Amino acid sequence: MKTIPSFQIDHNILKKGIYISRIDDDITTYDIRMRLPNREPVMTNAAMHTIEHLFATYVRNTQFGDNIIYFGPMGCRTGFYFLTRNLSDDYCIKLIKKTFEFISEYWGVVPGVSPKECGNCLDHSLPQAKEESKAFLKVIENWKKSDLKYPTAEDVEE
Repeated sequence: MKTIPSFQIDHNILKKGIYISRIDDDITTYDIRMRLPNREPVMTNAAMHTIEHLFATYVRNTQFGDNIIYFGPMGCRTGFYFLTRNLSDDYCIKLIKKTFEFISEYWGVVPGVSPKECGNCLDHSLPQAKEESKAFLKVIENWKKSDLKYPTAEDVEE
């Protein structure tokens, strides 16, 4: 079988941050990498699940919520994929920052956590989600469009 693009990224040199994973016509997939792959512990399911609920709800309630296609966890538990349609990279970076700020300061009820709304409603942790968000905000504090490119072996050697 042909190797899919996300498996062609060198995870040995991948750093925390925001990257463009792929562009398909008018849809951009962002790789929101919150942990160093294979080099540090992965996030807990509870933290990721809560981030997923808060992030997805927040971005879909913004001015361009109709341009949000998807937000969800990576199976490796090192980050998330964020898919948008017809939104600029600069806007998406700002939106990602604002969303993690929102999560890091959130103290309300996590949306969609009742048994009727969620298939695993008992596996959530707002304190862990807030902690993960605060840590990631430090990583992306000065992130800009030119930082969206995955690192290469040449970048590591410099």
